[in-house]
Amino acid sequence: MVRFPRPLWLLLTSALLAAGCETTAEPEVETPAPEGTRTVAAATAVVVERPISRFVAVSGTLSAQEQADVAAEISGRIVSTPVERGTRVSAGAALVQIADAEVRAQADEAVANAAQIEARLGLVVGATFDIDRVPEVANARASSELAQLDFDRARMLVEKKLLPQADFDRSRAQADVARRQFDIARNSAEQQYQSLLAARARMTVARKALADTVVRAPFDGVVDQRLVSVGDYVVRGTKVASVMRTSPLRVELTVPGQYISAIAVGRSVSLEVDAYPGRTFTGRIRYVSPAVQADSRALIIEAVVPNETGDLKPGQFATARIEQAAQTPAVLVPGSAVRTDSDTARVYVVSQTGSAEERIVTTGQTVEGLIEITSGVKAGDVVATSNLAQLADGVRITRTR
Repeated sequence: MVRFPRPLWLLLTSALLAAGCETTAEPEVETPAPEGTRTVAAATAVVVERPISRFVAVSGTLSAQEQADVAAEISGRIVSTPVERGTRVSAGAALVQIADAEVRAQADEAVANAAQIEARLGLVVGATFDIDRVPEVANARASSELAQLDFDRARMLVEKKLLPQADFDRSRAQADVARRQFDIARNSAEQQYQSLLAARARMTVARKALADTVVRAPFDGVVDQRLVSVGDYVVRGTKVASVMRTSPLRVELTVPGQYISAIAVGRSVSLEVDAYPGRTFTGRIRYVSPAVQADSRALIIEAVVPNETGDLKPGQFATARIEQAAQTPAVLVPGSAVRTDSDTARVYVVSQTGSAEERIVTTGQTVEGLIEITSGVKAGDVVATSNLAQLADGVRITRTR
């Protein structure tokens, strides 16, 4: 038998006794659920209340700021089509070219006719019409004045019995003829001037016809359609192309009557489209209808949205938010805390005993991933935010982080 020294024996005995009596401290745990109660692990969050910016949610369809079906102004054959569908054009850019040989000749003829009449009237470029400066009128005036002087002398001589009566009568007749010829010259010059005005008008029309052989874009935009090809013969009024302005775009929105006070020209509008999830486009209200629609009691407004990059397209459906001026308090929960079935929203509040209490709630706005609850819960309540599909009224919740 082996014997240990007393000090070592006592030490071992003390260690064994200490090991047998030691109690390990356990972490605090929730009160265990009654036997037979189902337990679900779920994350939780506290319901908060804070001010939020209110907005009016409406929807509408984007449309082009302007769209024009451009037509030919004269008849002729198409000789050039410098644009295609999708071509970006600036105001005045050529869309199609019509043959211009005949129209150009007519314009040259009109210019020549006007120049001929101007030369006959003695007009120089840039000068205004003065009938007394017309050569024919000036000559007739000089002849009339000379004949009148001869008549005045003849009258003086006949009064002194120094001139036969026949010579006096001849002088008087010559003065009358010269005066009538002067009047005729003035009338002729006036008629020629009116002819000049008509010739200038025909020249303007001819020049316009020549300019109209090039059909041009009415504004900056994109060619939506080109409706003619080289060789086609068009007449006045034939549509040759469709051009639309896509920057900015406009969107017509219908706002319920109760939100009229939140609407004003110049107020900001945020838009989202399905093609760009999570991306927001900003515009401004340009038009507010002066009257509410009698059938729907709604207000029609129009907003303008910049589109320099061309990402937005006419015809896209857009969801718009119009922010109100003042902030108001709201009760908010994480979006993951709300379960919606058949248009019924519900949350699960964790009671003081740790069990789930199902609450049917009404929701409001969504703000930064949080959903406003307008009825059903209050600030300070604790709600489950995960495993909602496994929860039901009375189910025990084990909180997880």
